[in-house]
Amino acid sequence: MDGQLIQYLPVLILLLVAIAFAAGNLILSKLIGKRAHTNPVKDTPYECGMVAEGEGAPRMSVKFYLVAMLFILFDIEVVFLYPWAVVYKEMLTENAPLIFGSMISFLGILFVGYIYAYKKGAFDWKK
Repeated sequence: MDGQLIQYLPVLILLLVAIAFAAGNLILSKLIGKRAHTNPVKDTPYECGMVAEGEGAPRMSVKFYLVAMLFILFDIEVVFLYPWAVVYKEMLTENAPLIFGSMISFLGILFVGYIYAYKKGAFDWKK
């Protein structure tokens, strides 16, 4: 057991050196760095010499982000179908009903999630 754990010693040393380096840089910059003297004029955003008017970007509805996340979720789940489809013929020789049944159950769970999101109105972002 000790022989296997000793193999991780270089990784532990590298981790400690990385943590010490990061902490050292933070502490050193705090000790040596100059304190910035700010005022309201310096803190205003600069936009091509013009005084900023209004907000920088309009606020987006939370529904937009919800639809985007659902799209990513379902898109990634569909990506799992590609490797299965590529090796499907080779897998049929081993255990065809189990392989087909597992993919049907995966698609069933995906469909139930889709129906749930549809019923909750998650795809209607104009509300």
